[in-house]
Amino acid sequence: MAMMRYEPWSLLSQLSRELGRMPDMPGGEEPAVTSDWSPAVDIREENDAYVVEADVPGVDPKDIELHMENGVLTLRGERKHDSEEEKEGYRRVERIRGTFFRRFSLPDTADADNISARSKNGVLEVRIPKQARVQPRRIEIES
Repeated sequence: MAMMRYEPWSLLSQLSRELGRMPDMPGGEEPAVTSDWSPAVDIREENDAYVVEADVPGVDPKDIELHMENGVLTLRGERKHDSEEEKEGYRRVERIRGTFFRRFSLPDTADADNISARSKNGVLEVRIPKQARVQPRRIEIES
């Protein structure tokens, strides 16, 4: 009897991928058509910013484009083809090469004018600050 691993979020992930392939995406481009692979990302919210971390090992930062337009952050780039190992008729290519494409809708609280990005050890970190007026502020109560 074969054992299958139960992953309760797999259906939601599949739905998200299918919705991402819909043709009415902003900009009129479909990720399924414009990309060979899609980098894994972590998105977290901090007190003063949203942070997107994308795994792009082997991708030169010069080969990555980052755009912000109409509340949508677009990450696009390419992992170049290196020499492939061939021995005794076998060919081994395990890492995906080619173009990648991801889009993220940002909340209205994002400050699009001050987005910054840096790449370190194959991880691209995109920092999207929150607008100052939406920061929570503690109000002192006089007694």
